[in-house]
Order: sequence, then structure tokens, then C-alpha cells
Amino acid sequence: MSLPLPCCSQKTWCVAKPSTEEAALQENIDFACSHVDCGVLRSGCACAAPNTRINHASVAMNLYYEAMGRNHWNCHFGNSGLIVQTDPSYGTCAYP
Repeated sequence: MSLPLPCCSQKTWCVAKPSTEEAALQENIDFACSHVDCGVLRSGCACAAPNTRINHASVAMNLYYEAMGRNHWNCHFGNSGLIVQTDPSYGTCAYP
């Protein structure tokens, strides 16, 4: 009898660790958005506000994490990524 793996039975999201330096957050945004469409971060779009680096990094990092298959290594980002089990979506910004 096999049981489902705990890692795979629940949806997870990738966000930036709160302690991450601003420069590292910007690097994460640049890296993630060079691989996935970060259009939701443009001014006036669903995830543009709040206009903070940690918010934009978390959205971009999660878009990358989701696009790459939600593997734990796709949320490393130089040890600045954090995998969470609580949906970080807010207002009109829906995390995939």
C-alpha cells in the first residue's frame, strides 16, 4: 500500500523570504521574468500593487516556480525562496 507523498498532495507556492536583501529580490525578478511572462506586474495590472520589490519578487518567483513544474529546486533563488502551503493570492492578484 502506498501513500501519497506529502510534498505532492498539497498545492504549494514559492515566495521571497522576508529577510531577502533588495538587490537579491531584484535579481530574482530579473531572472524569473527572463523565463516567464511577468505581465501581471506591469502598472495597472492585477499584481502591480503593492509596488514593492518583495511583492513583485514573490509574484515573479512563483510564476517561474509554477512554469517549471513546482519542483523545490525551482524555488531556491540563491536560498531566498520559500515554499509555502498557504495561497499568497490577495485582492485581484491570483497566484497560479
